[in-house]
Amino acid sequence: MLSGVRVAECATGIAGPYAGKLFADAGADVVKVEPAGGDPLRRWVASGHALAEGDDGPLFRFLNQSKRSLVDGDEGERVVAAADIVLVDGAPRHAPPPGQVVVSISPFGLDGPWAGRPATEFTLQAWCGSTGNRGMPADPPLSAGGRLGEYIGGSYAAVAALAALRVARATGTGEHVDLALLDCMCLTMNTYTTLFAQFLGWKPMPPGPARTIETPSIEPTIDGYVGFCTITAQQFQDFLVLIERPDLLDDAELATAIGRSKRLHEVLDIIHTWTTKHTTAECIELASLLRIPVALIGNGQSLLAMDHFADRGTFVPSADGAFRQPRVPYRIAGAASRPFAPAPALAADAGRVDWEAEPRAAPAAGRARPSLPLAGVRIVDFTAFWAGPAASMMLASLGADVVKIESAQRPDGMRFATTSNPKVPQWWEYGPVYHGANLNKRAVTIDLSRPQGIDLAKRLIAGADVVIENFSPRVMENFGLDWDEVHRVNPRAIMVRMPAFGLDGPWRDRTGFAQTMEQISGMAWVTGRRDGPPLIPRGACDPLAGMHAVFALMVALEQRDADGEGRLIEVTLVEAALNAAAEQVVEWTALGELLSRDTNRGPFARPQGVYPCAGEEQWLALAVATDEQWAACCRVMGLHPELRADHDAADAAIGDWCAISEVESAVDELLAAGVPAAVVVVARDIAFNPQLATRRFFEPVEHPVLGRIDVPSLPFRFASRVAAGEPWMHRAAPVLGQHNDEVLSGELGLTAEEMQALRDQAIIGDTMMSR
Repeated sequence: MLSGVRVAECATGIAGPYAGKLFADAGADVVKVEPAGGDPLRRWVASGHALAEGDDGPLFRFLNQSKRSLVDGDEGERVVAAADIVLVDGAPRHAPPPGQVVVSISPFGLDGPWAGRPATEFTLQAWCGSTGNRGMPADPPLSAGGRLGEYIGGSYAAVAALAALRVARATGTGEHVDLALLDCMCLTMNTYTTLFAQFLGWKPMPPGPARTIETPSIEPTIDGYVGFCTITAQQFQDFLVLIERPDLLDDAELATAIGRSKRLHEVLDIIHTWTTKHTTAECIELASLLRIPVALIGNGQSLLAMDHFADRGTFVPSADGAFRQPRVPYRIAGAASRPFAPAPALAADAGRVDWEAEPRAAPAAGRARPSLPLAGVRIVDFTAFWAGPAASMMLASLGADVVKIESAQRPDGMRFATTSNPKVPQWWEYGPVYHGANLNKRAVTIDLSRPQGIDLAKRLIAGADVVIENFSPRVMENFGLDWDEVHRVNPRAIMVRMPAFGLDGPWRDRTGFAQTMEQISGMAWVTGRRDGPPLIPRGACDPLAGMHAVFALMVALEQRDADGEGRLIEVTLVEAALNAAAEQVVEWTALGELLSRDTNRGPFARPQGVYPCAGEEQWLALAVATDEQWAACCRVMGLHPELRADHDAADAAIGDWCAISEVESAVDELLAAGVPAAVVVVARDIAFNPQLATRRFFEPVEHPVLGRIDVPSLPFRFASRVAAGEPWMHRAAPVLGQHNDEVLSGELGLTAEEMQALRDQAIIGDTMMSR
């Protein structure tokens, strides 16, 4: 659907190439403009498996299928000048021509006190609060495996690029997008801890480690592991019934995640007493009967044998037939996916890219430039929890008019994850995740279990460009609002469906959350101690799936603008996660190598780890990725260079230096020498990060109940908006039913009498009601 879009990819590694892959998969012509020695990822193999001379690594081949390759030089410069979109690591070398979109991808952004600092995925995880929040309290903090943040950054880069292109095509005005990987990771790998802290009045942290693990989560069975997830109070109560401990149903402390953390070892003993007497299959069968989110624990080998993925054809051969890989993680009805073509050899397309700089439409005289890319797009939003709301919030932030649908009887489930006492009026308005994921939207309440409610929903759909939902498939079908009915009501409407596992297949009707996807996809398999169970990265799969949904929707909008036809889009949480974890399946099928967890060590840097510094719970994260960085590290710490060959000995020597060093001073000294290092921060303390403050990552909004809130914004900046001083966030998350009158009366035309009748019948309302 993006045929004719030209993308110059002047980026190496994962983030930029993954953004380029999303464009290539959608039909764009993507040309890699590589350094003389090629993208270093060509020689990358996570397992350390030796490549034959001239061979490219399987991850490079996965990320760079269906692209073309040039070496940087005169021809590369010409291609960059003729591109519609340029994806570049850091700042562009030259001012872009009029109408071109440039997306700069860097660890910290292009300005601010930390711009240009050395960093890796590992140290960025420490800075964003992810590492400091994960692990058993008695053990060191643990990073998430698999370079997940870079895939997240790539998905946000693709969204920003396509959104900016929409404006450029309409107005002839280009855009420079400045994306920071730190900002991406603060938004996705740190679940709104700053909002939790604000809502709780910034209470002092309790003494001791801040890190925890979920309970229940990945638990041992007779024959391996099984993954559970209990997001709601009802799910945890059902879990207690599952493990045959109904006697604990009235234990108020155990009903909360914080309470379970306080009694961690007791809770684990209770869970394991039951799980270790059952097979994984038995646990899944019994949990599924109670609709408790439950999962197999996937890895590069076991994923291929899972019946759901086999039934849906999720894993497909690579273009060169050398390995298997996840397919494109979305499906647009009526649009066949572009067939994969093999990744190009270095400079394979020299002299064959016939792009010429085309005259670009100049902004029309006197025509106001649209303030946001999706201005004028109307969206009816049935989403709840985090993945769907993250998608619709991005759409709202990019200018769409998003109307969120809840009911007073069954509001968004994230309202129940509240920091308030249920005895406080409007306690449901204190949910930090709800606030973080629902900015810039309007909201109405409609009881969809009643015919009058369905009629109102259809009237809203009739005037919409987009309908989006993320329930399990049966929910919208039970409401009578499946694709066939939406298309009948409004043939121009695009419907985005975001089920956990898909609209078909054996797992179709299973519930699933981000934690479930992390358990299945292999992300958890590569996270955790070498001698311990897998651990989940925590939540990032929700916004990751959300950004894939936004990208797919904007692709479909391009086509709808051309032919006027609405389309069904399916974006599953699990297939977005599988693409970000693809390296495991790719390496297993290409090389027979099974990747696994290795505590805080990793293939990208050596040595790599977290080290305790002077004082209580002061940790330094270090990742030495190059020989030059190791030489600098040795100079700073007084180490012998040969230590690098023995990771254990290097860890011991680094640990001795850190133990007598103050953590912030040690990090500053290493950074000044060019060595990637970070303070392992407590998650909520990103609120005080000077780089985030300079880039205005947190923006203030006024809420009708809570007053001023400083909320996380978007992880990228448009130069045009920075120059105009325009924030991304202009509306706080709506209170329950806040816009009932504005939307239902003001826009649908209901009379005052009709509105009162709906309130009297509890079809609409602005306060919580029981069914």
